[in-house]
Amino acid sequence: MIQHFLDYIAIERKYSPRTVEAYRDDLRDFCTFLGLEPDEFQTDLAGEDDIKAWMLYLIEEQKQSPRSVKRKLSALHSFYKWLLRQGLVNKDITRRITPPKVDKPLPVFFREEEVNRALNSTPQGVPTTETGRSAKHTDSTNVLRDELIISLLYQTGMRQAELLGLTDADIDLAQGQIRIFGKRRKERIVPIGPSLVEQIQTYIQWRDEQTVNEQMVNDQMIKSKTGAFFPGLTKYTLYNIVRTRMGEVSTLKKHSPHVLRHTFATTMLDHGADIRTIQTLLGHASLSTTQVYTHTTFEQIKRVYMATHPRAKGQNDDQK
Repeated sequence: MIQHFLDYIAIERKYSPRTVEAYRDDLRDFCTFLGLEPDEFQTDLAGEDDIKAWMLYLIEEQKQSPRSVKRKLSALHSFYKWLLRQGLVNKDITRRITPPKVDKPLPVFFREEEVNRALNSTPQGVPTTETGRSAKHTDSTNVLRDELIISLLYQTGMRQAELLGLTDADIDLAQGQIRIFGKRRKERIVPIGPSLVEQIQTYIQWRDEQTVNEQMVNDQMIKSKTGAFFPGLTKYTLYNIVRTRMGEVSTLKKHSPHVLRHTFATTMLDHGADIRTIQTLLGHASLSTTQVYTHTTFEQIKRVYMATHPRAKGQNDDQK
């Protein structure tokens, strides 16, 4: 029964493998709490009280965050909605259960000068070439790849999974645009500027020169050079590239690819882009998801105002 549901969201709803895996794990956790194996689950073995007890167990015994518990309940709710549509239950026993309240933290983002430094960074103590780039970076066979990754995330706002799935066929250099497949394979077109077009051209030329006699494992545009193969880039390699490069220039505690997505949106808003355009570029289904960036920008404006306006803190200019 559970496996049929997982097949449904994978094949018919076209959920990503990562999302299907998360649903599988959450439903497996619920079955474990009931003392069942996933393939032993029957609808008459669980009730509303069992779900409430499971949530309480997750919060009080396992010390899981409200966000994690809410996600697990969401997976169970989706499962029961499917059971209801299939006629396997008479009611959705998750419908009346209130998830724990989750505070939404404002997204963090890099400053523009930090991203610029990351794309032109010279590690301390490393000699530079005539062009100004560090010898260490110049000699690295991955410097073009790493800089392109930062540029793509920052200039298009794409998600980590979207970058990993990017192929040469998705890029139209002549038109200056990239086709991005988001959640549930929803397609959107994002324009790119001449500098990024040039970066992509340079990287592809270098990559193709390196792979003339090499085995290409898949059609991913960005490769991870390893030995005699050019396999596709993994999410772990991508995360480490961003963490390392941005960690050299930023004091933020978090240096993930998603922070660059936040930075893209915040930068666009700061430079006058309207919220609907940013929603389209990010691939958000709901405008409310995008509007969190307006709060971020307002907080930044407020800090600048409080720090610079002479009367912001109630000071009296007439007093001497």
